[in-house]
Amino acid sequence: MTAQYPGMDDDARPDKAPQLADDDVLSILLEQHVRIRTLFGVVKGTEGDRRKDAFDELRGLLAVHETAEEMIVRPTAKKIAGGEEAEARNSEEKDANKVLVQLEKMDLSSFEFEAQFARFEQDVLAHADHEESEEFPALAAGCSPEQRRAMGRRLAMAERIAPTHPHPTAAGSPAMQWTLGPFASLLDRARDAFTAAGK
Repeated sequence: MTAQYPGMDDDARPDKAPQLADDDVLSILLEQHVRIRTLFGVVKGTEGDRRKDAFDELRGLLAVHETAEEMIVRPTAKKIAGGEEAEARNSEEKDANKVLVQLEKMDLSSFEFEAQFARFEQDVLAHADHEESEEFPALAAGCSPEQRRAMGRRLAMAERIAPTHPHPTAAGSPAMQWTLGPFASLLDRARDAFTAAGK
C-alpha cells in the first residue's frame, strides 16, 4: 500500500517519489503527524482520566518522534535542505521539549494548563507544517525511495530506544540524542512501567 505526499497534486509531485510506501520514512512521519494532531484534539476535548491518558500518549509520541527525527532524519535533511533548515527544525524541537516538561508538571484540569497547552499546540503544529512543506519535500526529491525506506527502518530502530519523556538537555542536537538518548530511555521506560503498575 502507498500513500500520496500531502499538499501535492499529481502534476506537482516529484518524479522520484510519486507515492510513498508504508515503510518510507516520510510516510511513517506523516502518519505520526496525523496521530499528534488527533491527540491534541482529544486532550482539548476531554477531561479527567481520558485527558490524562491522551496527554500521556501525546507526550510519549512527541518525545519519541522528535528524538528519532533528530537522530535519523535531520542529518540527511541538513545535507539536502541545508543547515539553516535543519537548525530551525532542531531549535523548534528544543523549545517544544522545554514546554512539554512544564506541561508534564501541571494540573491537567487547570486554566494554566489549558492556556499553555493551546500555545504549545500552535507551536507544534506550525513545526509540523514547516516539516511537511519544507523539509519533507526536500527529502522526497533528494533521496531515492530505497534510501527513504532504509531511513524508515533506522527511524523505527531509533524509536525503540528513544526516551518517552522530554529531555531538554539533549533536544535539538542529534549528537546529544545519540549520546544521552539511550540512557534517558532506560530511565523513562522504567518510570513508565512503575507508573503503569501503580494504576
